[in-house]
Amino acid sequence: MSSKNNAVSAENILSSIIRIFKSPAAWVFFIAVFISIYIGQSVPATWTAERVALDTMTDSNGQIYFIKKEKKKYISNIIPYKNSVLTKEAIDKSNAEKKKPAVLEQYAYKTVDINGVQTKVIYLLKAQKHWKLWSLLPALVAILLCWITREPVAALTSGIVSGAFLLGHFDLSDQVLLKSMMSKEAAGVLILYLWFLGGLMGIWSRTGAAQAFAEMITKHFVKGPKTAKLVAWLLGTCFFQGGSVSCVLVGTTVKPIADKEKVSHEELSYIVDANATSIATLLPFNAWPGYVQAFIYVTGVSWLATEAQRVAFFFKSIPYYFYSILAVLFTFLIAIEKMPYVSRKMKDAIKRSRETGQLDEPGSSPLSAKELQASHVPDGYTPDVMEFFIPLLVLIVTAISTFIVMGSPQVRWAFGLAVCVALAMALFRGMALKTLMDGLLDGFKGVILGALILLLAVTIGEISKELGGGFYLVELLGDFIPYWLLPIMLTFLTMIIAFSTGTSWGTYAVAFPLAMPLAWAIATSPSVSNSVLYMSVCFAAVINGSIFGDQCSPISDTCVLSAMVSGCDLMDHVITQLWQSLFTMVLALSGWTLVVLLFA
Repeated sequence: MSSKNNAVSAENILSSIIRIFKSPAAWVFFIAVFISIYIGQSVPATWTAERVALDTMTDSNGQIYFIKKEKKKYISNIIPYKNSVLTKEAIDKSNAEKKKPAVLEQYAYKTVDINGVQTKVIYLLKAQKHWKLWSLLPALVAILLCWITREPVAALTSGIVSGAFLLGHFDLSDQVLLKSMMSKEAAGVLILYLWFLGGLMGIWSRTGAAQAFAEMITKHFVKGPKTAKLVAWLLGTCFFQGGSVSCVLVGTTVKPIADKEKVSHEELSYIVDANATSIATLLPFNAWPGYVQAFIYVTGVSWLATEAQRVAFFFKSIPYYFYSILAVLFTFLIAIEKMPYVSRKMKDAIKRSRETGQLDEPGSSPLSAKELQASHVPDGYTPDVMEFFIPLLVLIVTAISTFIVMGSPQVRWAFGLAVCVALAMALFRGMALKTLMDGLLDGFKGVILGALILLLAVTIGEISKELGGGFYLVELLGDFIPYWLLPIMLTFLTMIIAFSTGTSWGTYAVAFPLAMPLAWAIATSPSVSNSVLYMSVCFAAVINGSIFGDQCSPISDTCVLSAMVSGCDLMDHVITQLWQSLFTMVLALSGWTLVVLLFA
């Protein structure tokens, strides 16, 4: 009997192995791992020199400093540029000798002619390494497997393994995962999206507050799917802080209403996602201008010399944010069902939800768990709409007031206070503490998948940054570009970087220090008569290309959050919104090309 069982066991193992190797996803993974190990162990990294002109100042003691992340950073040991080991010539020599540069960061000065005046400019020189096209392999693996398997956790994990092996990090627990999980960004994901967001949604599922709000607004305003979606669009416009804050607030507020009116989760997640970041750039009374201005200083451009001038340039360029403008317009048209172009996938989702009441594609895996898809109000407890409004009001007021006072919204403070207020109100109205704790636990369970995906997205983003894929893509632009083609190339470049890394802000940090000097070099050529307008269009192309890539990437936090709070399957959200966004981007590209050809 024992030998027979062993034979059956061996046969099962063999059939399992055969089944695995019949899977396209398995082949993608194993080939990627093999290539990553081979490249990491046998191909030396290529080093490139990044040169960032610093907007330096001198304090009362004569010490030189510049502003970094709103803090003074003092610099010393500034050497002549020609003596640096991080000039392009020195870096090329290191590559030829297959050696790592002697130092990876230096401050150097160079005297340049600015409007006929000899001026000393101080640069931050940094050595960045990449493995050329192979630097994009981990992101490519993650995105490809997302499409094949529709399992973002497995896909992101595969991308992380590929990137870690390419970097030579074979101890995935200590060298990769533990290092990433110990970061402030990962801790922020756990605190905000797992504890605070999950906790607030769990409390509302127990108190019935969200359902009470849905019933109230349905009674007084919502008369069908169109008005339900219009509420989502209006709230997204009002919550113009953008990004994760807008996605969470709009999605959690509108989902109960939209579900009741048979709005498909694909529709809702598209409106939430596409409107969030775009409106933040069009109404940039937030942290965006202050962050972006730090990367757009260009030597010799007098009207970009100071922080105030760079912030003003951000605002002056808003009329050329064609993708953002069209995205806000088109989400409105989708809401009122007057959109001139609707992709087949979106049409199918709309038809399915209206005719059958199925809010998700059959066989899909919504990121929001069943614990959060219905209210679980205990017997004898009467839901009160104020239990929805007051915590939400506390959240919004805290976020806006901290932005006004401190310069950036304190999102964790806002959500933490909202959770405390929601708990206190429920206890005051007589709900048992145990019932509330059960609600909190349901809330945690309801968003744990989304929080896990966000943590993995943070990890693969760090690996992609370390591999230097973004810097390599920028280098591919070459030395000569027709002036009318540059905005298109910058758009495609930033779309690829943001889609591969899942971050628009990270893309700005990579692209702007290289794209803006390139744009200025072409803007001062005889082909261009209006250099300021040309720079604005190129600037807008980088801003909007990054937004597109971030919005559509399955490893982007806003994309994941939009699917999570809307109760949508992540890949259903990605696929349905991708074609809508591509249509929007084609129109934006046409607009930039026409403006440059006709007016620049």
